[in-house]
Amino acid sequence: MTGNEINNIQVYRKKWNINIGVIIFGVIFVYLVVTVLMYATAKHVSSYEVREGSILKDTSYTGLVLREETVIGAEADGYINYFAPEGSKVGRKTNVYSISSEKLDFSGQENTEESEDSGLTSEERDSIIQKAQSFSENFQNNKYEDTYTFKDSIENILSSSTAQSRQAQLSAMIESGQEGLTTYVASDDGIIVYSVDGYEDLAMDQVTADMISRADYQKTELFNNTKVKSGDPAYKLVTNEEWTLVIQLDEEMTKELADTTSVKVRFTKDDQTTWAGFQIYNTEDADLGFLTFDHSMVRYVGERFLDIELILEDETGLKIPKSSVTEKEFYIIPEDYITLGGNSSQSGVLVQSDGEDASFHAVDVYYRDSETGMVYLNMDELKKGDVLIKPDSADTYTISEKASLQGVYNINKGYAEFKPVEILCESEEYYIVKSGNDYGLTNYDHIALDGSEIQENELVM
Repeated sequence: MTGNEINNIQVYRKKWNINIGVIIFGVIFVYLVVTVLMYATAKHVSSYEVREGSILKDTSYTGLVLREETVIGAEADGYINYFAPEGSKVGRKTNVYSISSEKLDFSGQENTEESEDSGLTSEERDSIIQKAQSFSENFQNNKYEDTYTFKDSIENILSSSTAQSRQAQLSAMIESGQEGLTTYVASDDGIIVYSVDGYEDLAMDQVTADMISRADYQKTELFNNTKVKSGDPAYKLVTNEEWTLVIQLDEEMTKELADTTSVKVRFTKDDQTTWAGFQIYNTEDADLGFLTFDHSMVRYVGERFLDIELILEDETGLKIPKSSVTEKEFYIIPEDYITLGGNSSQSGVLVQSDGEDASFHAVDVYYRDSETGMVYLNMDELKKGDVLIKPDSADTYTISEKASLQGVYNINKGYAEFKPVEILCESEEYYIVKSGNDYGLTNYDHIALDGSEIQENELVM
């Protein structure tokens, strides 16, 4: 068919169809590119999560205890036995001890079935079990001194039980008319102690650094069924609730506490905390701090030396790193010039325009000083020399004064917002700042770890 060859073939353009998948892919691709570029160009700031915390600044000391105490001598020769347990309060004419010509034998009654039944009461047994469980559950390796507190509490229960048994046996011997046994009563009201150390008559102005360091210190315990001579120490009576603890201070602490009249004290023995009056006496060889108490004497009546901690700072609030705190400068104006704009609740000021007209400028209030009545405004929102008009008044105020605030940059919203902070106390690395401030931080806020590397309204990733 050479004569009928087709030589006029025409090519038609293919009709283009919209592919939704390609469009979606393109949008996603553009979004990813923009996100990567924003991330690459944005400032990367290390953040810190604000949490509630506390800072405790304390210093440990060993102090010498001074009390109003009197050593009572035995009134006869013989073997002494006591009625009252140490640390108990006795009244005038109360039986305190007995003197016998021979040692008393308490073993006979202790072996009887009745004695076994009267050993520890159910209340005493329950108390020991409860204290043991509490100690076991709350023990921490860094508080080993709690072991001694637990030991002392158990010994007090046991000694009280033993003293009650001994007192009952002594009373039975006296009632039976046992020969050579004489009882003696307390000479005055007070707390009884069965030890002497020669410091009973020590005056405050006689205390030396060597005494506080326990140099050459000797303590004599007074035991039951020991032989005494007339005039030998029989017991000691503490007759006043007021007492003093003397500590030795170094030069730095003497300066720090120079104007202090009271101080918070924690006793290491039982972890009790209280307040004490405080005075410093400068002697030839040492600076001594005198802590005075008018309570708790009976708790430590058998101790001549006590380990304590002076709690110089104990603040709780929001804990933030020191590196996050920076300073920012603000314009300050009287609070009376702040008003609300139009139909909104936005705070602002009335700025005088040309002539007598005034325009509303929205501003952010960063801090209100209740003492001076001034508010702190961002310097980017106004300029020096602007004349402000007081609402509902003809009074004016020209912006000129500046002041700085300490604060941090809050980055919760992806950009930096300055938040003022009120510092309560500090440690080497952290501040404790006041919580509950309308313009400050709240728990779990995220702030810039280094406040010097960021500016107001700067985008952060």
